[in-house]
Amino acid sequence: MNEAGLLHELTPVAENLTTRHYETCKPWYPHEFVPWSMGRDFEPGRDWDPQEVPLPAAVRSALFVNLLTEDNLPYYFQTIDRMFGRTGIWREWSHRWTAEEARHSIAMRDYLTVTRTLDPKTLEDGRMSQMSGGQVPDPESAIDGFVYVALQELATRIAHRNTGRALIESLGDHPVGKAGYEMLGRVAADENFHFLFYRDITSAALEIAPSLVLPAIERQVREFEMPGTGIPGFKQHADAIARGGLYNLLQHHDQILEPVVMKWWKVESLQGLTAEAEVARDALVRQIGRIGKAARRLAERAREATERAKATIGDLRSGAVPR
Repeated sequence: MNEAGLLHELTPVAENLTTRHYETCKPWYPHEFVPWSMGRDFEPGRDWDPQEVPLPAAVRSALFVNLLTEDNLPYYFQTIDRMFGRTGIWREWSHRWTAEEARHSIAMRDYLTVTRTLDPKTLEDGRMSQMSGGQVPDPESAIDGFVYVALQELATRIAHRNTGRALIESLGDHPVGKAGYEMLGRVAADENFHFLFYRDITSAALEIAPSLVLPAIERQVREFEMPGTGIPGFKQHADAIARGGLYNLLQHHDQILEPVVMKWWKVESLQGLTAEAEVARDALVRQIGRIGKAARRLAERAREATERAKATIGDLRSGAVPR
C-alpha cells in the first residue's frame, strides 16, 4: 500500500476523530484568561523593568519560546495543508487545528503584554525575526507528519503545564502567577486534544499498514526537534528551559517516547513487517534506549551540580572558605 491508499483508508478514522474532538474540546475565550485590570500604558522612552514581575530565566525563556512558536502558525498550516490534502475531512481538520492554535497565541500575547512579564520590544523583534524566516519542521510525508505532530503536541502540552506550575512556584499568590497558570493550563488542554487526534490516527495507520508507518516513526524519533528552532537564541533558551526542568531530554524520553511510541503504539509487538520495516524497528528501539541512557546521565550531572551549588552556598553562609 502506498501513502495515497493509506490516507484514503484513514479518511473515516479522521472523520470519527474530528467528531470526537468537537465533542470534547469545548469553546473558550482568551479575553477571560487575561488580567486586564493590571494593564496600563507603555510610556514612550520608559524601559521595561524585569523586577516588576521577578521570574527565573528559565520561565521567561519558556514563555518567550512558547509564544513565538505559536506565532509561526501560518507556516505550520502551509505544511499541514500540503501534507494532508485540501479536500474533505483533511481540510476541515487542518483549518480547525489552525483556528485553535491561533487562539493560543492571542491568549498568551495578551497575557504577557498586560502583565509585563516579558520585554514587549524583545518579544516583537523576536516575532518579526521568527516569522520573516518562516523556519518550521517539514516532514517528508503525511505519515511522517502524523507521527511528528503527535510527539510535538504532547511535548508542547508538557512544556505549557510545567511553565504554568513554575509561574505559581515563582510568584506564589501574585495575580500574574495565578492568571498565567490558568491560561497556560487551558492552552495545554487544547494541545492534549490535538495530541490525541494525531496519536490515534497514527495508531489506525499502524493497524492498516505497519510497514509503511514504522519507518516514519523511526525517522521522526531520530530527527525530532521542537518547532521553535528558528527563534532568535533558540539554543540558549532551550538550554535554560532544560536546566529549569520545564522540558528536557529525560521528560522527552519518560513522558513521550516510552509511553507513546513503545507502549501505546506497541512497536515491539507489531507483526508481518517487511525486512525494511524490521530494520527500522530495531533502529528505533535502540535509539530510544540510547536517548534514555543519555537523559539519565544528564539528569544525574544536573543533580550533582545542584548539590555542589547548595553546598557552596552553605559554606559561604557558615563562614567557611571553599578550597
